[in-house]
Amino acid sequence: MNELRNIAIIAHVDHGKTTLVDHLLRQSGTFRENEAVVDRVMDSMDLERERGITILAKTTSVFFNETRINIVDTPGHADFGGEVERVLKMVDGALLLVDASEGPLPQTRFVLGKALKAGLALIVCINKIDRPDARIEEVEQEIYDLFIDLDADDAQIEFPILYTCARDGRGHRTPDGDETDLGCLLETIVETIPAPTGDPDATPRFLVTQLDYDTYLGRLAIGRMFDGTIRRNDELLLVGETRQSRIKVQQIHTFTGLGRTAAEVVSAGELVAIAGVGELEIGDTLTSLDDPRPLPRVRVEEPTIGITFMANTGPLGGRDGNYMTARQLRERLEKECLHNVALRLDPESPSDQIRLYGRGELQLAILVEQIRREGWELCFSQPQVVIREEGERRLEPYEMLLLDVPEVFIGVITEKLHLRKGRMVSLQSSGSGRSRMEFRVPSRGLIGFRGEFLGDTRGQGVANTLFDGWDDYAGHISFRLNGSLIADRAGQTTSYALFHLQPRGKLFVGPGIQVYEGMIVGENSRENDMNVNCCRSKQLTNIRSAGADEKTILAPPVQLTLEKAMEFIAEDELVEVTPRFIRLRKRELRANMRSVVRGPRSKKKK
Repeated sequence: MNELRNIAIIAHVDHGKTTLVDHLLRQSGTFRENEAVVDRVMDSMDLERERGITILAKTTSVFFNETRINIVDTPGHADFGGEVERVLKMVDGALLLVDASEGPLPQTRFVLGKALKAGLALIVCINKIDRPDARIEEVEQEIYDLFIDLDADDAQIEFPILYTCARDGRGHRTPDGDETDLGCLLETIVETIPAPTGDPDATPRFLVTQLDYDTYLGRLAIGRMFDGTIRRNDELLLVGETRQSRIKVQQIHTFTGLGRTAAEVVSAGELVAIAGVGELEIGDTLTSLDDPRPLPRVRVEEPTIGITFMANTGPLGGRDGNYMTARQLRERLEKECLHNVALRLDPESPSDQIRLYGRGELQLAILVEQIRREGWELCFSQPQVVIREEGERRLEPYEMLLLDVPEVFIGVITEKLHLRKGRMVSLQSSGSGRSRMEFRVPSRGLIGFRGEFLGDTRGQGVANTLFDGWDDYAGHISFRLNGSLIADRAGQTTSYALFHLQPRGKLFVGPGIQVYEGMIVGENSRENDMNVNCCRSKQLTNIRSAGADEKTILAPPVQLTLEKAMEFIAEDELVEVTPRFIRLRKRELRANMRSVVRGPRSKKKK
């Protein structure tokens, strides 16, 4: 028991968690000397590598002298906060990583608050000390202020501070230290993080905090042994939220490096994966048949934003995907909700329209991308926030928005957020030509904001958000001022037609693309929608003009990603997703059955 430590690495996105774990694995002898190892080895999903972020929490272990240290690498983006809340139940301490230049950011506050509430022992690590703009002393003071602001007790605020350069695999006890490896970090973990508590002779209690699947072993229940001892082939009681069932433990695995090692017996304090459990959910408890003592279930904060999924009913549906029906889609989303406790399915949604709620646009876009790569075709609606009714009050979620922008863009950003019902809380100038602004904005007002923000700041702005509770409904918000260019017939787009449509706005399609009536082919430069013929071809006759023909030079079309598409669509529009294409369309495809008038006037007309 004394030779085991369980620790989670928590931080804001892109502060270096996964890179630090890479070097801990390398320096602890996990890999052979001649073994080829990719960077960010813990980011095993394709989407994680493509986007450079951690999406799912993962467990590994390293050895330091005689101590085995189980390390849980957690996501840093606020949309995946449910993963962080879930895994904090598995550990006894946390390593808080903070960028030496950026300092504590919104997600730093979120994960630290959860760690303090759970009573975890904490180690603070100021990373990227080699940055030319590092401000180590100021960041240290900001961290202490954050601990005080989050009501840390006297024991929690006495945390050790280390200084690292995760990219080079170096850690120091002082900012100017000369250590060449991460030995001091491992020593501090062993000294500071308490050994797991629990009685190996007590009633077995195992909490399921993560689900996985193995080709040979089937479904795996991953979690922590809080008390007792479990052996292979033991019979236990699975206690769920509403049901109980008897199961037999077929295989037990502990974590070693990047893999798992079969074990015959595990006792209190271990992080393990158990095979042989059938139907189960995150938060269930495995306990004794004779003396069942279930643990409190894992609870995470409620989701705040949702989208509606439906089968692809477009004219081009069924050409790319293998799974297309609403019934199959509902089963797939129900399966996802079992693995991800931050997602919720609306049980009252109709059979052909499945309402799914999550933490943010990125989390929902990642889910759609995963489903799409599995061979699905589907449509989904504009994101809508959850509205609560408490007596006569209507409440909606609010976010704290922290912006780091060049000072020349303060005016345009403040104006944009004012239109989205945002209220400035603070404005600080760093003296280097950049300023930090903090706004309190309804979550509705941030739908589609990131794309506009990056465009307005020429890609130089940084935006971070943190959920800030529920407050009174803020009223009508205008999300998009421009209308859509909509194809009025089926066919293939031509260069001739697109060339003459370019002055009308931004195009989403190039020449030779198959379109259909009701498909959105661009963004109008004016307020209302416009039905256009993008398939018109030039008439070939024997009559020639005296001058040369006009050259058809086309600007590159806007490349739609799932996030851009999700931000762009209005209430009466859908995103159509197939394994190969992302299209935008109107809910009502027929031009004579819908109005081109947008905004409040269209609602009055109805």
